[in-house]
Amino acid sequence: MPETLSFCVPAEADGERLDKWLSGQESLAMTRSALQVRMEHGDVTVNGKKVPKNYRQKAGDQVLVQLPEPEPLELQPENIPLDIVYEDDDLLVVNKPKGMVVHPAPGHATGTLVHALLYHCGDRLSSINGIIRPGIVHRIDRFTSGLLDTTGAIVICKNDMAHQSLSAQIAAHSFTREYQAVAMGHFREAEGTISAPIGRHPVDRKKMCVTEKNSKPATTHYTVIAEYPRATHLRLRLETGRTHQIRVHLAYLGHPILGDDVYGKAFPGIEGQCLHAAKIGFIHPSTGQYLEFESPLPEYFEKVLRKLKS
Repeated sequence: MPETLSFCVPAEADGERLDKWLSGQESLAMTRSALQVRMEHGDVTVNGKKVPKNYRQKAGDQVLVQLPEPEPLELQPENIPLDIVYEDDDLLVVNKPKGMVVHPAPGHATGTLVHALLYHCGDRLSSINGIIRPGIVHRIDRFTSGLLDTTGAIVICKNDMAHQSLSAQIAAHSFTREYQAVAMGHFREAEGTISAPIGRHPVDRKKMCVTEKNSKPATTHYTVIAEYPRATHLRLRLETGRTHQIRVHLAYLGHPILGDDVYGKAFPGIEGQCLHAAKIGFIHPSTGQYLEFESPLPEYFEKVLRKLKS
């Protein structure tokens, strides 16, 4: 059965267009254009009745949104080489190459990290995040290179016990996640902390932004490694792990990541942003030992630094 979400229009949203208001609801995560299609199909009702796309809501309206049925997904293992940094019976740490998609998504039905993991690990992956993201505690953007673990570097969990242990460490902010990035411009301070809540962009639902509305606290610590005429080489440490957190926070300061064509501008010669998941550290779920892994800067990142120096 299709899932249905219900909403009650609050007094402060009286008179707004329904499609615009619904597009701002985080639990729905749909664009206005997608909502308009659902409205035309009669999948959005107000007080039990179909309404036009330009409907202006009233306080107290009871809104039901029927979500489309998810397409059935059958994942097949694929023999894709993995750069495995560490592996035992509970987990493995993988060095993710730039451009590799972590899990299946629209436009990326094959060739993902998950497909490679299914080949390498078989059924020895945690099931907590479902069939699309088996073993994945967190996610890392397609064009972020580095160690794969949860939010940047990702640890792949082979069982639910390991998954629960690492998730708890992330929630308690005891999981080490360190990145390196090249940001445009220069910073006033050699080090600092960015504490600004992050939520979905009110217009472009594929983007995130700093906002007080429907947002979650987000904290990023940064240290300047080196300055160049047009840009700055940074070390960053995540205290929280929101979607696109580093990219959004640096853009918010006016220093978008070099090559980030979503929150800044593309950079000739590289595909995607100059952001590398450099270090992860965590307490092993079985042994209790603290483990830390570093990923050297990839060639594309070193090439950018050489170009900035010249």
